[in-house]
Amino acid sequence: MTPPRRFAIATHPSQPQVAEGVRELVERLKAMGADQASAYTIYEPELKQLVQQKEIDVLIALGGDGTMLRAGHLVAPMGIPVLGINRGRFGFLMEIDELECEDRLNQLLGGEYRLEKRMMLHSFHRRQDQKLGEWHVLNEVVVCRGQYVRPIQVKARLDGYLLASYVADGVIASTATGSTAYALAVGGPILPPELRNILIVAVAPHLSVDRSIILSEGSHITLEVNTNHEAVLSADGQPPVILKDGDEVDVCASEHTINFVRFQDQGYFYRNLHKYMEQNPIAGAL
Repeated sequence: MTPPRRFAIATHPSQPQVAEGVRELVERLKAMGADQASAYTIYEPELKQLVQQKEIDVLIALGGDGTMLRAGHLVAPMGIPVLGINRGRFGFLMEIDELECEDRLNQLLGGEYRLEKRMMLHSFHRRQDQKLGEWHVLNEVVVCRGQYVRPIQVKARLDGYLLASYVADGVIASTATGSTAYALAVGGPILPPELRNILIVAVAPHLSVDRSIILSEGSHITLEVNTNHEAVLSADGQPPVILKDGDEVDVCASEHTINFVRFQDQGYFYRNLHKYMEQNPIAGAL
């Protein structure tokens, strides 16, 4: 691979404790021969401008999976790779931790890495003929109940034809990457991350279809909400959007792809999966 020389490091503003690590990382990259290394919080306009003008070769996300998701959203349209360094509790999307940082960064600047392409989803929120919002997501789009503990009705249509009708707490439309996120927590299957499929999983279905459905990349899913109380849409854990009765959420494969920097062989995914299943790092923090 072409050795990168221009870097930006992104952190989440809710993690000020990471700031000192950022300064150390900037100095380390410069000492290794990087032409450019600078640090930002993930929402800073200056970082967005650097990405849009393609003035960096790799974006380094320093934090947890939430930081990695936001970094992916930022760089995917421009095709800039992202490397995750874990400073969070879980870090399932992250590639390295701080203990191996020195060796891995040397590999990166030496061109000894590969790019793993991850599919994204493109989602639209529609009310009658009006489009109210759209999102490109890496993990999932969720249509679910709001603050009232009552199920909602969701009709799922595949390419215009009825696929299933659900009475449930919600319905998840997920990528293979997202199969180890919310979809896993509600009993969905685990998909290898490089697959380009759309996964449909119901959340607490009541007398409804309780099996996950795996669809091809070219599928177009419409989730129609029928409810007399609050329902919401959540895209990759971003702030929820209120849905009204009759609203529709369209989901299909995005034209964008996220490139993750990887150093490990293809089998890393299952080794990491076993590690997280056996010793869930979140459990110790509860």
